[in-house]
Amino acid sequence: MTHRIVIMGVSGCGKSSVGAALGQSLGIPYRDGDDLHPAANVAKMRAGIPLTDEDRWPWLDHVARVLKEGAPVIVGCSALRRAYRDRIRGGAGGDVRFVHLAGSRDIIAARMAARTGHYMPTTLLDSQFATLEPPGPDEALTLDVAAPLAALVDAILADIKGETA
Repeated sequence: MTHRIVIMGVSGCGKSSVGAALGQSLGIPYRDGDDLHPAANVAKMRAGIPLTDEDRWPWLDHVARVLKEGAPVIVGCSALRRAYRDRIRGGAGGDVRFVHLAGSRDIIAARMAARTGHYMPTTLLDSQFATLEPPGPDEALTLDVAAPLAALVDAILADIKGETA
């Protein structure tokens, strides 16, 4: 099976940590969606300005291209709305598995405050939660970010195994 996996959720939920660990377990590359943003998007976020849909469409298309051209691959991407996930699916050239890392605002804000060197300020977290349309079980596997990293990876691997068994 050619894996096209998107680890999704609001900023600070653990997409990079989970994606990198999952990639190591599966032996496939992880690409951080933060690195796929155009410079203008990064500048906006760094300035504390939330992205608009118009800002996001080219980025989501880039994410879809990475999934299409780089498969098997895991990409960390907020994919906050169903329309964004549909856009990614439409351009990915095959099935895409979404894993939603969900958690309380307090836990995620604390994680964001503790990280260094990232352009996304904690002040934008509320706009991320306001934009989020949590996926239903028909769209994604949803996991609680309060679980340990190894447990999150094990749950994703079990889900993958269950689908391919």
